[in-house]
Parts: sequence; structure tokens; C-alpha cells
Amino acid sequence: MKIAFIVQRYGAEILGGSEYHCRLVAERLAERHQVEVLTSCARDYITWSNEYPEGTDRLRGVTIRRFPTTETRDLASFNEYSDWIFNHRHRPQDEMEWLKRQGPWTPGLVGYLEGHHQQYDILVFFTYLYAPTVLGIRVAPSKSLLVPTAHDEPAIRLGIYEDVFSAAAGIVWNTEVERQFITARFRLRTLVEDVVGCGVDLPEGEVTEDGSGGPGLAPTSREPLAPHLEGPANAFRRRHRLHGPFLLYGGRIDPGKGCEELLEYFQQYVKEGGEATLALMGTKLMPLPDDPRVRFAGVLPDEERLHALEAASVVVVPSPYESLSLLALEAFAVGTPVLANARSEVLVEHCRRSHAGLYYADRWEFTEALKLLLGDDRLRASMGRNGKAYINRHYRWSTILAKYERLFTRLRGQTREAASAAASPSHGAARGHAPDSTPAGSRGPRERQREAVRGAARDGRRDRPRTGGRRRDRDKERSSRPRRP
Repeated sequence: MKIAFIVQRYGAEILGGSEYHCRLVAERLAERHQVEVLTSCARDYITWSNEYPEGTDRLRGVTIRRFPTTETRDLASFNEYSDWIFNHRHRPQDEMEWLKRQGPWTPGLVGYLEGHHQQYDILVFFTYLYAPTVLGIRVAPSKSLLVPTAHDEPAIRLGIYEDVFSAAAGIVWNTEVERQFITARFRLRTLVEDVVGCGVDLPEGEVTEDGSGGPGLAPTSREPLAPHLEGPANAFRRRHRLHGPFLLYGGRIDPGKGCEELLEYFQQYVKEGGEATLALMGTKLMPLPDDPRVRFAGVLPDEERLHALEAASVVVVPSPYESLSLLALEAFAVGTPVLANARSEVLVEHCRRSHAGLYYADRWEFTEALKLLLGDDRLRASMGRNGKAYINRHYRWSTILAKYERLFTRLRGQTREAASAAASPSHGAARGHAPDSTPAGSRGPRERQREAVRGAARDGRRDRPRTGGRRRDRDKERSSRPRRP
């Protein structure tokens, strides 16, 4: 099969989030299918400035087609506009203006998809939030799979996303928590769906199918330094001068990811006599305190990231917004327990199902949970084994890829059946029309608005729809500040 992934950013340097998730899945599927990625030239999600060269590239067996953004983002102006649109009555075209300001705005990508979608058997859209998905999923919805990576946030209440979730022929959920949240909020018309997630590599021979330790099981205690640290993990400790117990965070170092609160809670832990160090790896998007107990490890390559996770005493996941959390899953895979933010239902569910982590709702719980984990080697070792067993049961790549293959097969089968029915003489108006085949003369206001938006995306004009459509009252349940869009 020829499969296209559509995602807002893509590259080996982009670690964490839906972009990293997309790359992992695309690279694995490229071993058995012809895989292409349609994406922007942006590397930085703050401004969406064009940093990668436009055109075709290739990375780890995947063909990448990059399209330039035509707008850069002024974050302060965008946040101000977001505050207004999340809290006031507005028109559908105001939401389209918000989408354009959010970025990345890539008319060339949508135009390419409109002209070449017939070349692909399956279209996989990663993340519901951004313009490439909102505009692109309407091109050929009957062969489109959506990987929403969704959670509760102000943006998901905008009317433009009702069309995104209703258009997708298939949905790939990250967790059951995500599935329940979306199905309670939106009217779905999916033909196929499954809870899939993302695969994680589990070292061979470390755990049996029932989760019990086998002959090759490595000890998972982190303090004091054990023989299993006489390797890459210990080298990471030496390189970053981490000679005692340490707490590790990995990903975007950003207030929106809970890092500001993490620093506050960690400083409270230190004030109460805690002796651990906090290490942070990833892209730094906020200042860090000048404190010898807080270390910045920078952006690490994939292999060294795993060594860091293995070396850590505890991995902390402070984000209140998660649809899966690859950081938590990778920590489980190497046998390191997790300390997670209880405001994320997904993280709480991981901890409860795996018995491989604790979660906190305030600074007191953070401090007490961290003291408990760092003070009990046997508890950490037991949690480490539980985490490996959890990954082995639910997140092995063989399991994840088999689910994707089943979805592809079922979706193509449904598409063939629909095409066959449409071609039969008995197929009439009672069956209706697919979203991408409605005659122009019979389109209602919302359909005409979508067509106008697609036209604006093709030629770069301002996206002012021909009709205002229905007005919606979006005053209810709005917060004043968006999470990182």
C-alpha cells in the first residue's frame, strides 16, 4: 500500500509530542509499505518559520514532502486572539482566522493533497488541532484515518473541529480515556476505529509474557548504583555529574507542559530536606533557575535519551494534558518508575493499570510520593518490573503494527464496498453522497464554507467563507488561556 501521513512538523530533531509519535509509526510502517509524509518546512512550533528546505527529502525509509508556511506566528498576538475567541460569541470565519493565526498555514500542502490524493491508498492525519488536518481531511475523507491525540482543552470546543471528527472514516485512539472523551463530545461517523497507541521497544529477555522476571532480567533499582549501571546509563550519569539519586524530565521544557509547576514543587521538596537532583532534557522554552540541584541536559539523540531514562531514579511526567505520553511509556520500558500529574486522566490510568507509577495532585503529594519512591529501593525495583510487563502486554511494536494493518484492511474494504454500491443501478439518493462528492448546487451553508476555505488555502488568499453559517454560543466552559497550540 501507499500511505501518506499528514502532520504539522516532521524531522529527526523534533522529539516528543504527536510529531515524534507520527515519525515512529511512519518509520515502522515503511518497512512493509510505501510511506510518505506531507508536512511543513517548520521546525519551531512557536513561530512556524521555514527552516527545513522546501521539496522532497528522505529519512529512515520515509519520503518527506515539505511545503512552506506562508505565515509566521506572533505568539503574544495569537494568545490575545485566543483569549477573545474562547470567551466570546463569534462567527465561523473568526474560527478560521484563529486557525490561520495558530499555524502552520501551508496552502501548498493542501493543494498537493487535492491534486494527488488518488495516488495514496490511505491518508493518516496526526493531531486534530492544526490546519493541515482541518483542511486536508475534507479532501478524501473516505480513506482518511485520524489520530486525534486529543484531550480536554479550550480549542477543542471550537465548531471547526466538529467537522474534523465527523469527516474521518477511521479513528486511531491513543487510549480508552481519549476515546470516551471524544465520543461524549462529538458525533462520529467512523467506519473503523481502535485503541492503538504507540509502540515502545522493550529490551529482549527482560520480562516474560506474564510479567515475571526471566533469566535475563536486569535489576531495576537505581540507588545505590547497581551493576546494571556499569554501562551506557552510568556513562550518562558521569557525563552530567549526576552521582546521587535524580529525577528526570524529558520533552519540551515549557510552562504548558507543567514544567513551571514542576520546578516549584521540586524546590519545595528540597526545602523539606530532599537530596535528589532534577535533570531536564529537551528543548528549553523557559528559563531555568540557577540552582545546582537543577541540571539541563539539552536535546539528546534517541539512544542517549533511553540511557538517561534507564539511569534515572524516577521519571517525572508533569503535563496536565496528555493523550498518551511516550515519556511515561519509554520509562516503563526501561524499568524506571514514573511520578505523574494527577490532572491528566491518561497518566492516572497508566499508573493504575501498570502499577508502575505514582501520581500527585498538589505539592504535598509530589513531595511525599517522591520521598517514598527514592527511599525504597525494593519498591522501585518492583515498579520497574511492572512497567516492563505493562509495555510487553500492550505496547510492543508487533501489537501496534498489527492494529494499524487491521484498520488499513478494514478501511479499504469499506471503501470498496461503498464504491461498488455507488456504481450499482439501485444506488440512489437514499444513500446520500460522500462528504467529498456533494454536487455544488445541493450544498448547504457549511459545505459552501468548507469549499471557500479550501479555495483560500490553495491560492493563499485570506480565508473568508462565502457564508457565515450558523452562529454558535461558545461562552460556556471556556478558559482564558490556550494550552500550547
